[in-house]
Amino acid sequence: MVSMSPQSKSAATSPAPHAMVNWELAARTAANLAPAGPELSGSEISAAVENLRLMAERSVPHVHEISQLEAAKDLRDSDVLVVDRASWAKANTQSFAVMMDPVLRALAAKQDDAGKGGGSSNAGSELSATVTGAQLGGVLAFMSSKVLGQYDPFAALAPTRPATQAASGGRLLLVAPNIITVERELKVDPADFRLWVCLHEQTHRVQFAAAPWLRHHMLGEIEKLGALLVGDSENFGERLLQSARALGRKPVHKPGRSSGVDSGGPDPSRGSVLDLLQNPEQKAALSHLTAVMSLLEGHANVVMDGVDQSVVPTVRTIRQRFNSRSKDRGIVEKFIRNLLGLDAKMRQYSDGAKFVRDVVDVVGMEGFNTVWTQSENLPTEPEIHNARLWVERMGL
Repeated sequence: MVSMSPQSKSAATSPAPHAMVNWELAARTAANLAPAGPELSGSEISAAVENLRLMAERSVPHVHEISQLEAAKDLRDSDVLVVDRASWAKANTQSFAVMMDPVLRALAAKQDDAGKGGGSSNAGSELSATVTGAQLGGVLAFMSSKVLGQYDPFAALAPTRPATQAASGGRLLLVAPNIITVERELKVDPADFRLWVCLHEQTHRVQFAAAPWLRHHMLGEIEKLGALLVGDSENFGERLLQSARALGRKPVHKPGRSSGVDSGGPDPSRGSVLDLLQNPEQKAALSHLTAVMSLLEGHANVVMDGVDQSVVPTVRTIRQRFNSRSKDRGIVEKFIRNLLGLDAKMRQYSDGAKFVRDVVDVVGMEGFNTVWTQSENLPTEPEIHNARLWVERMGL
């Protein structure tokens, strides 16, 4: 478990963590830089919001039937919000503030121990927070036009959580302009596409309801990884420069690759921020988080793809057109996706889905669902790639 209470740390010896990143500036920058959404009238916006809420509600019984998780019967501990791009970005600055709290505290303490405190550094810290906030805002602006939906398990821990938000759970965000943009690009039935998207996102909501310990487990692992990076901060800047330089190298063409990155873009194995992790402890910490994310994303994809035409009549067309969509990305988007490691995330979907299907084929969905019982039952990264290892370790 990891305590997110600010009072649990000494405020006298280190700057407040939020002062190291200007989160409000990040949210404003993202709102200002985010591309304009589709042109809609007021009535069209209202109708879309109402329909998305309806599809979110309709998807839950199907998630329950496919996942066999009883938590799907009662999801009152979390909220469903239909948002625009700016609101999605602001919500993510709040989540990042929660996730980065222990890391920023450790970094602030290290700077203080190194004798970097005092009045002269306060101005430098403020400038650094401004620069970091602006950079984060730029990243969120790019992402705000790509994300269709997101379950945020950390919302309840944010100090800026709205009073109307459910006290103990997270929040499911459905980004209306992006969903509408994609359904128009793909020329698919809007109601079918929205239900299909909601099946994936509601599954994430059910996962955290079925495993209420998972939120704090993930925060603890993020804190562990962050502490390792902070401990090696002297070399972090140089490794960041090395990673940036790697983006300019000649791409490595890999025929037969089916990850959604075509051979005309940068090699996704080079230049990602993931390349910054070099020592065994850092790689082990990242490996665990990668396995957990692969599990969550893969399981949601399995549930989403578990419906047939009786639930989503045009599901085959949606799958086909959605899966081929990545081939149309421009070079700038490929560059940014590579820098942020987003194509590595896409592989989490396919790797995790294969793990879930392989386990279910052997022990059934009931056997698979033991994964939500305790943290010790989470798969390792090698187990994600060889489901039988997990089945044997669980004694199923």
